[in-house]
Amino acid sequence: MSHLFYFAMLSMVFSAMGLLGCFMLTRTSRAVSDRVMRVALGGSARSAPKPSTAVEARQRVFDVVRWMRTRLGMNENPKLLERFAHAGLKSPVARDIYFAARLLGPVAAVAMGSFVENSRFFAMTALGGIAYLAPDIVLTRLIKRRREKIRRSIPDAIDLLVICVDAGLGMDQAMMRVGQELGTSHPQIYEEFMQINREQRAGKLRLDAWQAMAQRAQLPEIDGFVNMLMQTERFGTPIARALSSFGDGIRLKRRQRAEEMAAKTTVKIIFPLVFFIFPCMFIVLLGPAGINIARGLGSATQ
Repeated sequence: MSHLFYFAMLSMVFSAMGLLGCFMLTRTSRAVSDRVMRVALGGSARSAPKPSTAVEARQRVFDVVRWMRTRLGMNENPKLLERFAHAGLKSPVARDIYFAARLLGPVAAVAMGSFVENSRFFAMTALGGIAYLAPDIVLTRLIKRRREKIRRSIPDAIDLLVICVDAGLGMDQAMMRVGQELGTSHPQIYEEFMQINREQRAGKLRLDAWQAMAQRAQLPEIDGFVNMLMQTERFGTPIARALSSFGDGIRLKRRQRAEEMAAKTTVKIIFPLVFFIFPCMFIVLLGPAGINIARGLGSATQ
C-alpha cells in the first residue's frame, strides 16, 4: 500500500509540473490583456496597470533561477538558442521555464525519491536524472513536431505561391500573401515567411534570408525549395514554371510517402494480431473443446 501511495504522489507531482509548464507557456500575460482592454475601451495604453500577484511571483521565481544559473555557470549557449528557434519558442519566458525545470525539477524529484523505503538511493538517482533530462526530451519533441507541421504545409504553400505568381505578384509579395492566407491553418509556415520578410526589411539579402529559413527548418523539402528559388534568382528562370515543377515533385513525394506508410501497415499489424487477437480467437474457439475434453478425461478416470 505504501508503494502505491508513493507512486501516486510522484505521479501527481510530475503531472503538476507538466501542467504548470503548459500553463506558463500558453497563458497570455495578464498585463498585455489589460492593456488591450484599456485600448479597446478608449483608455490610454501607456498607463499600464499594476501586475498581478501571480505575475510578480512568476517573475521572482525566474529571477531566482537566473541568479542560480549564473552562479552555476549555465549560460545560454548558441546551440541551445538555435534549438529554441527550431522549436518556434522565441519568447524569453520559454527559456526561463526550460532552465527552471532543469534546476528545480531534479531537486523536487530527489526529494520525492527520498520517501521511497526500498532502494532509496537508486530511486533518488533515477528520478533526478529523469527530471534533468525531461526538459531536453520535451524540447526535442517540440522541434520534431514543428518540422513535421512545416513539412505538411509545404504543398499548400507551393500551390498558393504558383497562383500568386501567375497573378502577377513578385516573390516577396507572394510569400507575404501566402503567409497571411495560411496563418490559421498552418501557423508554422506563416512564421517562417514572416521571418523572411522581417529579415529583408532589416537589410538582409534575399538569398541569405532564404538560406536562414532552410537552416531553421532542416527539412529536405525546404532545402529543395530554397535551392530552387536561388537558382531561379541567379539564372533568371521563370519562377512560375519552376514553382509548378517543384509542386508536382512535392505532391509525387507525398503520394509515395503515403504508399510507403500503407505498405508498412501489413508488417506492423502482425504484432497485435499475434499477441492480442490470435490468443482471444484460440480461447473462444478451443476453450469449449478443451473443457469438454477435460470433463471426459475426468469421468473416464473415475
